[in-house]
Amino acid sequence: MTDHVIYGLHAVNALLHNPHRKIRQIVVSQERTDQRIQAILALAEQRQVAVETLATAKINQRFPDVIHQGVIAFAGSLPDYNENDLPALLNASKKPGLVLILDGVTDPHNLGACLRSADATGVDFVVIPKDKNASITPIVSKVACGAAESIPVVRVTNLVRAMEKIKQEGVWIYGAAGEATQTIYQLDCKSTMAIVMGAEGDGLRRLTREHCDGLFSLPMIGSVESLNVSVATGVALYEVLRQRS
Repeated sequence: MTDHVIYGLHAVNALLHNPHRKIRQIVVSQERTDQRIQAILALAEQRQVAVETLATAKINQRFPDVIHQGVIAFAGSLPDYNENDLPALLNASKKPGLVLILDGVTDPHNLGACLRSADATGVDFVVIPKDKNASITPIVSKVACGAAESIPVVRVTNLVRAMEKIKQEGVWIYGAAGEATQTIYQLDCKSTMAIVMGAEGDGLRRLTREHCDGLFSLPMIGSVESLNVSVATGVALYEVLRQRS
């Protein structure tokens, strides 16, 4: 089994709370003795996870250019969801359900931030294409602050086919597009729905756009033409949450 490296206080803490992930080892800095590290060590003991204590300088040598915050974990893979799992995931979703579909978000920082917003707003699961999209890397896990452990991420070979399968389950799909005349605030978000956010800069691909049930925009009254995809995702998801609260 190939180890997946998880680093950062939030990410490792969430990992330890995920009973479905096998954790081989945790490395902690001997210079950190604060409560947050102590809480992680207590969880590691409960789960009988091996802990290695090293000087911060040694950790930095092994993991250069990583903001590890004094803790790194080596774990097994996340559950590997694909398009065949979509009906079961939808059936297990809360009612009304909420799905986030990301069409070609290649920046791992943006993907991590989208997952963090998805977790905060109660998204049931996230769908991403296998090609031309960031996958769940250590950077994504770190930026997501643990959300990668709590939200199923479905990686599909054909995004349009996955969208059609979702629609067959009675889910309406709405895509974000700058030219849409309807804003997110005019959209009725109280039924089970999926929101599709496009790639950084290019937005939704043509086929993705054509297979949406409707499009929405975010009001832009300043001089910039668009928002970063993770910011736009947060704005859209929080409007859904507002309408349902």
